[in-house]
Amino acid sequence: MSKVKELQTAQLGSPELLAKAKATDLKSMFNDEKVCKQIISAAKRVSKKRAAGEDITPSPKKSKKTSGYADPSAPPADLEATLELPTSVLDEDKLSKVVVHSNRAPLFLAFTLTLLRYAMPEQPLSSRLSLAQAFISTSSRSRAVSLGIQTLDSGEVEAEQRLAEGQPTVKIMGKELPVLRRWGYEWQREDAPTDDGAPEHDSGEQVSKLKANADREAVKFEEAEAQEEHPALWALDLEALRKSNKHDISAANAKAGNNSNLPIYTPQSARAYMVKAFDAPAGEKGTKTSAASRLAIKERNLGHLLRALDMLYNSWTCTLTSDELDGRTWGWYVKVRPDVEQGVAGWGGKNEIRLADILDLRHGR
Repeated sequence: MSKVKELQTAQLGSPELLAKAKATDLKSMFNDEKVCKQIISAAKRVSKKRAAGEDITPSPKKSKKTSGYADPSAPPADLEATLELPTSVLDEDKLSKVVVHSNRAPLFLAFTLTLLRYAMPEQPLSSRLSLAQAFISTSSRSRAVSLGIQTLDSGEVEAEQRLAEGQPTVKIMGKELPVLRRWGYEWQREDAPTDDGAPEHDSGEQVSKLKANADREAVKFEEAEAQEEHPALWALDLEALRKSNKHDISAANAKAGNNSNLPIYTPQSARAYMVKAFDAPAGEKGTKTSAASRLAIKERNLGHLLRALDMLYNSWTCTLTSDELDGRTWGWYVKVRPDVEQGVAGWGGKNEIRLADILDLRHGR
């Protein structure tokens, strides 16, 4: 605040003007070049929000929810927290003995989500879930049309193509997906402790703390720059856009934390689909298991599956590029997907998925 008059004198009194400034323009007011760049980056984010008609007033933090939905006014970090997926701590030997029961689509969704974790590490979990769901949904629809399960006339196809015109796209496994850029979406939670009120220690410890703080600031600055170049994304749902009215879109968007007027593939639907998809094999389900216990088993199985997939992709990161991982994913999935009947008879069919088969695909095996 002490610099406001100086900024106004330099004709840099608004975020829009600051966003167009250079670090050298601020150096006389702020001696640290990194601070100058941080101020400019922040101004760019604010001006983009204003241009998009978004509310830039900070929102109070809300408590974490487990349903996958956050209050639309909650900070982005709270939304990301509601989307956290189950994890597993099983070692390789125990993972290799796990067998789950499911159909093909949720397994391919889990593959795609893991691929995006490595191919698009700059994207938050909400974006990766949205993009993965878009890829699976559009692929499934194409398959359903080819089998005659679903019909889609040329007029509907053309309408969706027109709706996609002018939208940026992301390519996943050869498929171009229209996306929305989530300008200004900052999802990292700032949980770093402060030294306010802490007792003084020797100078060596103070120097170490100052260096650690400087390192944290440098990381935050690099993350902010990365977000400017690669903003978070939503996958645009063209089918919903073609079918829905404005009221339906607004209600769904509010639940997902989407501030635009265009429908998206919501991360909550992708998460809910996976959490409920991976059951125990038929012979291990039992007859008196409660609904809550069954859900707990499914969540645990999803954690095991995601850990096995992470071990697979991680083993290849030093050998394959992101594009090469993208190119391998379909082949890996085909090798481990559950066996079902061919054609319409096998649509939605379930069978066993052995995590040992996934682990056997790792580099060096």
